[in-house]
Formats: sequence, structure tokens, C-alpha cells
Amino acid sequence: MRAWVNGNLIDDPTGPAVSVTDHGFTVGDGVFEAVKVVDNQPFALTRHLERLARSARGLGLPEVDPEEVRRGVTAVLESQELPLGRIRVTYTGGEAPLGSGRGSKPPTLVVVADTMRAWDGPTAVATVPWPRNENGALAGLKTTSYAENVMALARAAEHGASEAIFANTAGNLCEGTGSNVFYVVDGELRTPTLASGCLAGISRGLVLEWYGGREVDEPVDVLHRAEEIFLVSTTRDVQGVLRCDDRELEAPGPVTRAVAALWAEKEREDLDP
Repeated sequence: MRAWVNGNLIDDPTGPAVSVTDHGFTVGDGVFEAVKVVDNQPFALTRHLERLARSARGLGLPEVDPEEVRRGVTAVLESQELPLGRIRVTYTGGEAPLGSGRGSKPPTLVVVADTMRAWDGPTAVATVPWPRNENGALAGLKTTSYAENVMALARAAEHGASEAIFANTAGNLCEGTGSNVFYVVDGELRTPTLASGCLAGISRGLVLEWYGGREVDEPVDVLHRAEEIFLVSTTRDVQGVLRCDDRELEAPGPVTRAVAALWAEKEREDLDP
């Protein structure tokens, strides 16, 4: 693991690196990106930097300098062998008073790179009773305020699942804690619209561009009659779902296999699509 904090490489990435008064640490005032690394090269980095900038603007943080982030990415990848890895870019409000109000100090920018283990085959998901607020201030932003996801994922784990699935306040399917959801009904590939409150996932966008699919908002119960379900994310790529709550599914199904094969082909062709 290597870490880069505000322009400097850190000798001990597990040691103290940011101020205890950093607003990202005290109140979760920050945004982040997780970027896949393939053979020491970041995947879809340009798209991730564009979303990082959108999230920062949405949260009211100062503009992100994409070239500075790229310098950090280069620094943490040097002298590492990462056949498969993950970069975490975190951008916070910086040092501030101990409260919700922001201070006058500059933002904090942290870039970390480490190994990543590939998911092994299909997985199980569990719906959770807490809704995403599609009308909330953070809807659609990739912020560091993840306590809700931590609780949901812990509940899913209690039911033998690796991902929790949220509905929104309208009762429609929204997203996972760290993934977007695709499903097949009557042979048609579908996924929730961005109006559902789900994150505009990089992997979600690539699947829609490369393979296609219909964006539609439907009650979360649609998963209980779907022919196939799969998750997409930076760490999962395209991962079939073999169980949703108490319902068993074919995994990976034919559509899931086709999308996964196309994903692998496109990734080999271009690491910054």
C-alpha cells in the first residue's frame, strides 16, 4: 500500500496522515472515488475524475484539480506491482472547527493504492428496510458519509449476503451500498434511472453504453420476479446474483454472461474508455 497526502508520499500509510480536525474525519464532509487498477494502470480514470469533480461541486467543496489527482495516482502506483488493485481518492473540506460549519483552510486530498481481491463467482443480496432519499441533499453524490451503508451491509451479512439493496422513498428499486443493480424481465435488461437517487456509477454507465438496457423506475419487488439480477461496480465488474432475499436465481444467466464477456473484451481494448 502507498499513500499520498496533499502532495507528499507517506512513509507509513497506516499511521497518522491528516489532522484530527479534518472535516472529512469529524463530520464526513468529503467525496471520494474508488478506481480499479489493472496491471498497474488505472481503469476509467478520466470518468472517475469527472465524477469526483461533480460530487465536490454538489457538496459545495472547492473545485478539484484533476491534474493534481493524476499526480497523486502516478505517485502511489510507482514502485508497486498491482496486477489487480484499487485506488482510493478522497477529497475533504480540510481542517475546520469541531462542528458542521466549514473552516477557511484548504481541502485535503488523499490518494491511496493497494491490492484488491477479485470476487469469486456469483453472490447473494438482501433488501433492507431503510430507504434511500432520492430528494436528499446528497442524492447522486459519492460522499464519505457512509454510515447508512455500513448499517445496511451489516444487516445483509446477517442474512448471508454480500450486498444490501435499497429502495427509495417511493418504494422503487434504487441501488446497493456500493453497486448499481441490473435485472432482466421478459428478456429485457433494465436498471433504475438516476432520478431514483442511485449513484451514476461508472460501471453502470459503461454497461449502458456497451451493451444497452432500459432505464426505468419500478417497485423494488420487481427483483422477486426478475429472471436475472447482476451487480456492477469498480470492485465487482459484472457479478451475477444467485440469491435475492429468499429467492434463488440462475447465476450467471445468459444476459449476465453476455454482459460480463463484453465487459472483459472492452476492458482489454481500452483502460480509459
